[in-house]
Parts: sequence; structure tokens; C-alpha cells
Amino acid sequence: MGCMLIDPSQKYKPYTPLKLDGRTWPTKTFTKAPIWLSTDLRDGNQSLANPMTVDQKLIFFRLLVKSGFKEIEVAYPAASDTEFSFVRYLIEHNEIPDDVWIQVMTPAREELITRTFEAVAGAKRVIFHMFNATCPKFRKVVFKYSKEQTIGLAVRYTILVRELIDQYSASHGTTFRYQYSPETFSQTEVQFSVAICEAVKTAWGRACTGNERITFNLPATVEVGPPNHYADQVEYFCTHISERERIIVSLHPHNDRGTAIAAAELAILAGADRIEGCLFGNGERTGNVDIVNLALNLYTQGIPPHLDFSDLQSVIDVVTQCNDIPIHPRHPYAGELVFTAFAGSHQDAVKKGFEEQAQRHARNLTNGEPQMWDVPYLPLDPADLGCTYDALIRVNSQSGKGGIAYLVKQHLHLDLPRKMQIAFYRVIQKIADGEAREITVEDITTAFRSTYYFGGSKYEGRLALKSFSVTVEVSPEPLGTGEAPEERRRFDGTVSVDGMLRIIRGDGNGSISSLLDAIRTHLDIDLTLREYSEHTIGVGENAKSASYIELVSTADIVKETRGALQSWWGVGVDSDIAASGLHAVLSAVNNAIGDRVLPELKLNIGFDPTIGQADIANALVNSLKLQLPRRFQPSFFEVVRRAAHDSGGQISCKDLTKLFQDTYGYETETAKQCRFELQSFDLAKSNVSGRRQITAELLVDGDVRSISAEGNGPLSAGLSALQTQICGTLSIKEYIEHSVGEGAEVKAVSFVELVYEVEGRTRKESAWGVGSDSDITASGLQAIMKAASSLDVVTSRSV
Repeated sequence: MGCMLIDPSQKYKPYTPLKLDGRTWPTKTFTKAPIWLSTDLRDGNQSLANPMTVDQKLIFFRLLVKSGFKEIEVAYPAASDTEFSFVRYLIEHNEIPDDVWIQVMTPAREELITRTFEAVAGAKRVIFHMFNATCPKFRKVVFKYSKEQTIGLAVRYTILVRELIDQYSASHGTTFRYQYSPETFSQTEVQFSVAICEAVKTAWGRACTGNERITFNLPATVEVGPPNHYADQVEYFCTHISERERIIVSLHPHNDRGTAIAAAELAILAGADRIEGCLFGNGERTGNVDIVNLALNLYTQGIPPHLDFSDLQSVIDVVTQCNDIPIHPRHPYAGELVFTAFAGSHQDAVKKGFEEQAQRHARNLTNGEPQMWDVPYLPLDPADLGCTYDALIRVNSQSGKGGIAYLVKQHLHLDLPRKMQIAFYRVIQKIADGEAREITVEDITTAFRSTYYFGGSKYEGRLALKSFSVTVEVSPEPLGTGEAPEERRRFDGTVSVDGMLRIIRGDGNGSISSLLDAIRTHLDIDLTLREYSEHTIGVGENAKSASYIELVSTADIVKETRGALQSWWGVGVDSDIAASGLHAVLSAVNNAIGDRVLPELKLNIGFDPTIGQADIANALVNSLKLQLPRRFQPSFFEVVRRAAHDSGGQISCKDLTKLFQDTYGYETETAKQCRFELQSFDLAKSNVSGRRQITAELLVDGDVRSISAEGNGPLSAGLSALQTQICGTLSIKEYIEHSVGEGAEVKAVSFVELVYEVEGRTRKESAWGVGSDSDITASGLQAIMKAASSLDVVTSRSV
């Protein structure tokens, strides 16, 4: 059996409610903030396992001043040398602003009262706080005092306090206020509380209005009843104490029942003027009332609290450092999770609330109306406390599509269509269920980029758009009289397919349909557009378009296509709206094809006039990284056309690459032996200034010959060496080179066009040669030899 009693009434007595006729506090509302007093440095400090050092108390004091507190209880100076020294330090180092009252407290004992006055000597404004316990349990058990003796104690030491105030005011010019606390007020007979305070007020004899009012602090030293009971006690006190206008009624609620906030708020409505408490509720047992919580409660009702928590995290940092107590993640306003929604329904409401509020604020701004805050689940704008919106929505297995879509919008600036939200939600749910943990923003954005191939080359899919053009073509078919001719769009583009650049073309009534036609024609991917939407990201010249595409498999019946159960989404962003749509198409296509094997792309040569020299050159850029010179392209194009003739004008990219290598002997082990091949060479300066001499081993029609020659440079010297072995004249018509590869793997590729003239022939002959080598001179000489080998050169028999 457990330890808790089945019938706790056999052990615990309920509180005794007041019979308060005509109570008024239930119908009142807040109109202004109370006077605040921080007791962090006294009541809060005495409750710590490791009380603050002087340095920590100074840091905390400066925070309180910065936050706007005008009344701060700084110490119980008679309790220890540390407390005493801290008060002296504040005074002697001018740490106390002129408009701030420091409060010091002491029990009703002569030696402690005297010591406390010594601590505040020289201060400008001091609230002297004296207390003695008044409830029956303390009177009878702890002190064994009657009611009369308890009142006599309070009166006797009030008179002493008055005398010492006169003395210190005269000697140091200090302005004093007096505060008396009937400690354990919440457990004291309320009539007796009024009686002892009346006696103290009479003994004080100086209660006036304004700053000369006497303060009666009414502590819920232990919270023993519900907040409405405390409010009744306070209202009774306020309506039965005499000269109410000369009194500040102050509250000091503790949180033993967890209702200190409610008790403080109801007691203010019951007539109190002032609240003592701590930042975030530190204090004995369950703590004092939380002033941050109370102040921000007022703030959310449009009432200025006169305390500034604009940088709440800095306040948290100081308090947790000095108190060595963490803030609970669910602590009102200050907890790490208080502005966070995990649940899907909450997330969806927050997301929609922000969207509606943005529209409402825009209208209000135009109409000159206030931009009121009104977002579901968020009574306060986190930005007012210096917080960002980053933690508003966090994702776990309980989260929904709305919250995930909100985070995507916040961090990727993408406002996903509802159906795409559902699709991506499934992706995140799978991760959340598998990981069994909170899913971070980084998890979500990375998953989005990976799923939709979004975010640059790092997330590029199997298909990626490299370049494109969309042209308008007028339909050649005649229409009816007076009708404008139908316009079609032609897509011409280069797409990377599994790392290989491919040229594809298609026709449609728009750019998207023409791209879908191109991938259907060239890659056998038959998909149909079902949904498209777009929006703008940013404004002005930096604005971009975001496009969202839903594709489905094409069926024979249109209705079946539109109603397909399976679909694939894609997203694209570009400064050009057409490009963003095309990127979105390929994003969706990548999702659709998965790891399906795609057909090899074949180029149509001869029968399709849209395939030209530039297309052939682009294919070689991808396969061999070669940039064919513009004058070289027509020559090779003719080679390709002849090779493709027997296959109906088609040639695959793979066969195209092999054709180039075989034709020009470019980096292939199967290349046939050339008529002219450079075996070795050495270059040196000639005796003639500015000229170069080459000594080479040259293979001529299978014979190795040693040759020396000169020229203006390495290539002309090599050409001169070759010239000694032939009849006729060879000349360089064009020479172009570029590098291929990176770092240690870089090499030079040279293109040389030679022209050959020989006596007896009426026409000149020309041919291209291609060479590659890590040495640029060697690559150029190889290109010369290969070009010469392609010509019908007559060798010199005299050599």
C-alpha cells in the first residue's frame, strides 16, 4: 500500500475561509502595473544552496537596475559580513542610481536593527524593512507570546527604527521609508493583522501621502490556501485599515501550492499596490512569485509593466549564472519550449495564423490602423523578448505537415502547395519514426534538398538542366478566316543524364510541355503535368520565382491520367520564371525515374535538321571534355554524317566518341599507325637570334629518321623537320589549344589544321590533327604529325 492516506482529512485541516460580504475584486480588471520590488538579492539569495558572492550580487544588482526596477531589496545586512559588505560597496562605489530605493530588512531585534542602520549609512534612498511573525503557531510555539506581547514587540522596535531614522537622516542626509511585515500574514487571523498594523502605524506616527506613506507588506510566507482566499485576506485588510491613502499595501506571495502568480494578481485586484518577488520565481521551498511572469502577463494585455525584458535571454543568462539554477524548459515566457509547437494541429494553426496576420498587418498599414498581434497559441510575440521565430515549430513524430511546411518556408523561403506538403510530410514522418527523436531544422532542410534535388550541384539528380532555349514557332497548318495562327514552343536544351551531357528537343504549347515532350522522345519517360503553381521570392532586382510541379504517368485515357494515385513532385527556383518551371519538371522526373535504366541517347544526323555541328561538339565536351574549335566542327561533322549513313542517320553518344578517337587517334589503344609519328625530340636555341632548333627521331612510312631543323618556334621547327621528308609544302592554317583536367592530371590538347600543296595538283588539300600530352609542345607536334598523316603527302625519295 502507498504512503498517501485514503482519507487525508484525518491528518490535514482545510483552510478557514473568510466571510467577506460584498467582495469587489472578482469584477475588477488590471489597468496599470503595480510597484515592483525585487528581493532576488535577499530572499532569493538566502534560499540558494550556494549563496551569491559579492561579485555575483553586483552583477545581479546591475541587471535589476538595467531592467527598470526602482525598488530593490539588496540584503539582510545583519545576517553576515558578506551581506553587510555588499551594501557598503553599493553605497561607497555609487552603484545606486538616484531614482532607485534600496531596501534592507531585519527582524524586530535591537542589535540587528542597529547593525542594519550602520550598513545603509550614506545611502540616498532607503526602505527600512522590519518584520516579526504574527500567526498563532509562531506566537504560541516559537515565541510563546500573547497577541498583546506580539503587538508590543512590533511597536517597541518601530519606535527604535523611527529614532534611528531621525539620527541617520540628520547625519547622512538619507531619505527613509518604513516598511513593516506581519510575517506569516497568510496564516494569521486577518483581524489581528489589521490590529498590529494599526498599532505600528500609530507608533510610527509619520504616515502621509506620496513617498511618505508607510508600507505594510502582507506575506504569504507559506501559501496555505487558494488564491481567492489570499485575495479575500488582502481586500479585508485594505478595507479595514485606517488612513488607507497613507499606506502602500505590498504583497510577498510564495508558491507552495503553485498558485503564487494567481494569488498575486487577484490580491492586486483586491487593493494591493506593490509586489515583492524574484526573477523567474527563485526563493524558499517552491519559490517567491515570479516578477517576470507577472510583468509579461500585463504586457500581453497591452499594459506597460515598466520593466524591460527586451533581451530576455541575457536576463536568463545572468540569473542562471548567479543562482546556479536552470530555467525549466516549460517556464512561462522564459523556457526554451514555451514558444514551441510539436503537435501537428498546433503547428498548422501557428502557420496559418502568421500568414493571416501578415495579410491583416498589410491592410492595417495601408489604413493607418494598429498592427495588433493575434496568432493562435502565441499570446506574446517572441520578437518582443529578443527571441527569433526559429524555435516556434519543432518536429517530432507527433508533428504535422503544417509545421514542417512552416519550417521549409522560414528557412528555404518555399511556400509549398498543400498536396506537396502532404508528400514531404511522409518523408519526414518516416525519418522521425525511424530515428525516434526530435527532427532538427537541418534534418528537414537536408531531407527536402535530397528528396527534390534542390540546392545546387551537391543535390543534383540523375537529370539536371544545363542550358536551354525556348523558341516560338507558328503552326504551318492554316486556320479559319480571321483566326490568329497557333503558336507552339520548341525546347532546345542540354541536360546532364547520369553525368553525360545530352542534347534534347521537344515541342509543346509551353516551355513545360515542350520539355516533357523532349524527355518522352529522347529518354522514353512519359509523364504528364497535373498541377503547377509558383510564387515570387524576394523583391526588386533580386527577386526569384519558385515553381512547383506535380507529374503523373501518362495513361491512354485522360481521366485515368488526371486521377492517378501515384504522383511525383518537384521544385525549382530561378530568377527566370521559365527556368524555374523547367528545373521543377526535372526535379519531379528525378523522383519518378528512381534508378530506372534510361535508354542511350542517339543523335539524328542528316534526317533531323535540328541536330547540327554545335550539338556534336557539345556531346564531345561531355564525353571527352574537348572544346572543338569552330572551324574544326564542320570537318568532323562530315565524318559523323558519313559514319551515320548506314544506320539511318543515327549515332549514339558512345559511338560518336569512339568515332572521334579513331578518326584522330586521340587517346585510344586501337588507333592505326600514322604515316608520320614523332618518336622523340629535343629543342634548343638556334644560333640565329629568336629561332629554335629541333632534333627529332621521326617515323616516316615505317622508317625511323633522325632530323634537325629550325623554325621561329617549336611548331614551326617541327613543321620544318617534317618538310625535309616530303615533296611539296605544308603550312599551318590554324592552331588552337586548351587544357583538360586539373592539378597533377592536367594536360594540353592541341588542334592543328595543315594545308598541303604539291606540284602537279591543282587543288590544295587540308586536314586536322589532334594531339594531347602533359607537355604543350609535345601535344602541338603530335597534332602536326596526325594532320600530315591524314593528307595525301608525297614523301621525298632522295632522303
